[in-house]
Amino acid sequence: MSRLAIAMDIGTSGLRAQALDLSSRDIISTVITTRHPLPGANVIDHIHFALEIGLETANRIIIQAVNRIILELHINTEKVVRLAVCGNPIQLSLFQGIEIRDLAFAGKRKLESLGVVSPEREAVITATRNIPGLNLPAGCDVIIPPSVCHEIGADSLAMIIQTGMLEKDETSLATDYGTNAEMALLHQGRVFTGSTAAGPALEGQQISCGMLAVPGAVSDLNSDISCQRLIVLDSEMIPAEGPLVDMSDGSVIDAGSGVRPIGITGTGTLAIVLQAMESGLILLPCIRTMDSRLHLTGDIFFTEDDLMNAGKAIGSVRAGHITLCREAGIGLDDIRTAYMSGASGTYVDPVKAQKLGMVPPRVKTVFQVGNTSLSMARDLVFDLSKLDLMSSLADKLREHHCLFAASDTFKKVFILELSYWTEGMPISMYRKFLKKYGFPDLPPPGATPEIVHTVKRDIDDLGRMGLTIIPDIGGKVRATMEGCTACMNCVEECPENAITIIQEADSAAVTLDQSLCSGVACRRCERVCPHKCFDLSRFFCITSEELATPWE
Repeated sequence: MSRLAIAMDIGTSGLRAQALDLSSRDIISTVITTRHPLPGANVIDHIHFALEIGLETANRIIIQAVNRIILELHINTEKVVRLAVCGNPIQLSLFQGIEIRDLAFAGKRKLESLGVVSPEREAVITATRNIPGLNLPAGCDVIIPPSVCHEIGADSLAMIIQTGMLEKDETSLATDYGTNAEMALLHQGRVFTGSTAAGPALEGQQISCGMLAVPGAVSDLNSDISCQRLIVLDSEMIPAEGPLVDMSDGSVIDAGSGVRPIGITGTGTLAIVLQAMESGLILLPCIRTMDSRLHLTGDIFFTEDDLMNAGKAIGSVRAGHITLCREAGIGLDDIRTAYMSGASGTYVDPVKAQKLGMVPPRVKTVFQVGNTSLSMARDLVFDLSKLDLMSSLADKLREHHCLFAASDTFKKVFILELSYWTEGMPISMYRKFLKKYGFPDLPPPGATPEIVHTVKRDIDDLGRMGLTIIPDIGGKVRATMEGCTACMNCVEECPENAITIIQEADSAAVTLDQSLCSGVACRRCERVCPHKCFDLSRFFCITSEELATPWE
């Protein structure tokens, strides 16, 4: 009887999984979600939710999502003997249902006052029975990699190992371009790590027409005289030519290969920003069109708020790079090789990213390496000794880890980035301030680097059964709010269209899509309710009668 395994990347913006045959080492099927099941768009939102609503609730929502993904892999789960999960410390802790307050509070005294005992978060192989609610055989091994510290975890270890950067004697930089941009700088045999909360714009979220990298997403733009050729992901997740458009008004010059765009992914966001800056449609911080929007088609657009969110994300990445260089005692122009991982790191044009400041200016070679977190999980199920490798590397990385939140360098540079992107400060002034602070200069890009595509898409092999996309991973919860008059204020105020209301005979039934909800830090629905009867927490303390089917 063949034995099966599952590899899973629990990312901040979504989950990805593959079913594997342990005997043949074949990939059977692949499943991805277009969102994370928890409310919110970043780890801060997720941990805030877990602290306020409860760790048990957050864990239950994630396990429900994992079970849905396992179901969509279309395999005989009775044959599954291994599950390997990879992700940052917060996501893996929420999956395990273990203490997270040590990840939320950095101060030792605060943790002591709360009586928090931090879990070790070392590498572990446990049984499914120790992950309550997980729909796999009780004796199935669950492989959980180690963390380095509270914001650097298995996904960062995966990036460093899977890129192969440690095998070369050179100054190189690896970056996972996601909601939380993890980065590692190798210089003279030492590895300096850090992580910046870049925000969801790099994943196509909190962008007006944004979406994750799925079929139909605009992943790039190429100039064609005064217009832009949209590059759109096709049904196999391969970039293909889409319409040729005039971004000033959205007029379509020609339809291209027929791949219809439905939204903008993170790499498309970066391409829009650069192409519009170079064509004069953006003069930071403004969009210079009649309606202050850029139009990719009649119903896909890009706003000044989107520009601000993208600029903050871009700026945080460059601030992180400069900070790690400062820790290593070098400048950005000393880096010769760059590795770009994650979906954004795979689909983005490295030259465009370099012009925006997201790739060091004088690198000679750029490797685009795909989803290293999922590929690491895949390696773990085939070779358990990889777990020891990750543990050994985690021990070494703790010596030169930089907490950006406590770094004066990061704070100063990020303020300069905000001034550049959101206030229109000239780059010449930016460089003057770097000199004033005693930091190395920020030189313009040099010669075009060699681009090496080690994969053709972020998940290179989708398996013999292909790809399944789950757009509705979050539960839809129905609740009756006492005093609700169905005024629809909450529906209109919700920034993510997560709320619907159905007027019934003597009451109103309110439904919330948990994965679309912006989380407990938003609560615009509660504030706008004229009768003060809307209670967001009500949708997460659910009963079986109130669950409008988990994936309606």
